[in-house]
Amino acid sequence: MHDTVLQIALIGVLGIGAQWVAWRTQLPAIVILLATGFIVGPALGLIEPSDTFGELLSPVISVAVAIILFEGGLTLNFAEIRETSPAVRRVIFYGAPVTWGLAYLAAHHLAGLSEPTAAIIGGIMVVTGPTVIMPLLRQAALPKRPASLLRWEAIIADPIGALFAIVAYEATIAITEGHSLLEIAFRLGGAVVFGSLIAFVLARLIAFAFVRGLVPEFLKAPILLVAVIAAFAATNMILEEAGLLTVTVMGIVLANTRLRSLEELRRFKEIVSVILVSGLFIVLTATPSLGDLTVIGPRDFLFLAALLFVIRPLVVMTSTIGTKLTLAERAICAWIAPRGVVAVAVAGFFAQSLMSHGIPDAERLVPLTFLVVVATVVLHGFSIRPLALALKLSAREAPGILFVGGSPWTTAFARKAQEYKMPVLLADTNWNHLSRARREGVPVYYGEILSEAAEHRLDMSQYAILIAATDNDAYNALVCTDLGPEMGRSNVFQLGRTKIQQPNGTGEDGAKASASSRHELHFTVGGGSILPEGVTLSELNRRIASGWEFTRTRLTEEFDYADFLEIRPAETVILFVIKPNGRIEPSPNPKRTKFAVDDYLFSFGPPAETKRSTETPSTG
Repeated sequence: MHDTVLQIALIGVLGIGAQWVAWRTQLPAIVILLATGFIVGPALGLIEPSDTFGELLSPVISVAVAIILFEGGLTLNFAEIRETSPAVRRVIFYGAPVTWGLAYLAAHHLAGLSEPTAAIIGGIMVVTGPTVIMPLLRQAALPKRPASLLRWEAIIADPIGALFAIVAYEATIAITEGHSLLEIAFRLGGAVVFGSLIAFVLARLIAFAFVRGLVPEFLKAPILLVAVIAAFAATNMILEEAGLLTVTVMGIVLANTRLRSLEELRRFKEIVSVILVSGLFIVLTATPSLGDLTVIGPRDFLFLAALLFVIRPLVVMTSTIGTKLTLAERAICAWIAPRGVVAVAVAGFFAQSLMSHGIPDAERLVPLTFLVVVATVVLHGFSIRPLALALKLSAREAPGILFVGGSPWTTAFARKAQEYKMPVLLADTNWNHLSRARREGVPVYYGEILSEAAEHRLDMSQYAILIAATDNDAYNALVCTDLGPEMGRSNVFQLGRTKIQQPNGTGEDGAKASASSRHELHFTVGGGSILPEGVTLSELNRRIASGWEFTRTRLTEEFDYADFLEIRPAETVILFVIKPNGRIEPSPNPKRTKFAVDDYLFSFGPPAETKRSTETPSTG
């Protein structure tokens, strides 16, 4: 009992720890998860999932995959793919069957697998996997069109690839046991129809109950989680693993309903999904023994090469002809197709059953799938960022800033950042507030930054920090609170908030402090202060009019932070520091921040009486 609990705890610590290390080092999270699982599993034997979970291992993996696919479906809003929908349809409905057929031929003729096993692994290779694609997209910050295509393909192809494998599996078992193909076709059709129907009906019932207030807020996420597992299990009673289609459809239906609580539910499911993905990769990588992996031979590498360099490029490049995707966008989509949790889980399920029926080469199914997963995760994980940069597709060549609120101060700020190749965008609902920015060539968004239209039209991935700088402190706080989970709570800022005064007794002073407190926002609402507390927008605009300026100063061995303080007026405020690796550290505290050589200090202050040549036209 204690060993089991200890192993579960170790899996959780290693999984989330690997995610954190990936975030700090900017390395692909999946690569670190795979390496960690291999070290603690086959290499050292510290984790043995088969012994720990026993017969529960397979159902636990299946339920976890179902929840991950549902969470992925929740991110698929039809309004998002208006520009990529033809490409998505072609890649799914044309590309998936062609991939299955070509992968079958490669597995049979190159890897030397028997026809039944080759047909099953061909279906599995259709699966790309949101568990791998999502972290890679966050890392590479691709533009909307290729990112949308890869995300939709990953989520929709998972259940389709699983269904292809199920068709091959059921046909193989039917031939082995003497069942008719008509019976298999009836079961498959019934599973698809029943799964889609139960997904649609259940999603609509949940939406109706949530909208009508029939479910309290604290029960919405638990009810949704239980409904997903129930729908998955119900469809699996008709056809094993067909529940993957049900939960995916259910997530897509809910994503396209107007639920006010959908964002909170999506965040909860995302948290659960991150935990499950981290744990699953540790478990699945730790499951095979070193002996299981020794069956991999030279012919398996020929199959892998065919998948990477022939099948995937051929399918994507032909299926996206005539779409709005550029050649560079098509090229990166043709290369990026990592396999993940679903491929390994489905392979593991079928391998056991095939071996029990005496199907030739069934024992090679899991090792070969692992080879593809490891190779694609490593190759695509390390190459997506350099390839995006080489194709000029990366949306974050330099860390960007999103300004909310048009004014002389934000326009001057954005214009200075723009000089150093930093992506900027100035958003406001008032057209006149954007007039100065338009005249000076600053990119603008005329509309509500919190609207659904902005969510689908703006590529937020290129902006590292947000500065809410309207003349309404409550609206600034609302923007920071709403966009904080997406951009990071430590990366959203607003103008200096009024300093909270504590009542220092009774009488007039206490009354003033109490009145002040009644007008202040709670500290958990809003963002951090980019400027000293109490500085208003009108004061900043006045300073701009009086000659205050933004400067970017590079620290060197000959010119350090102390020298910077000497040449700048005392009123100068350092807004953020750009580190040599491109990371932004906003609103630094001089007492805690360690300023180093090659740091860039982005500041705002009065003109210096004496200037040195410290600015360089680097992109920072």
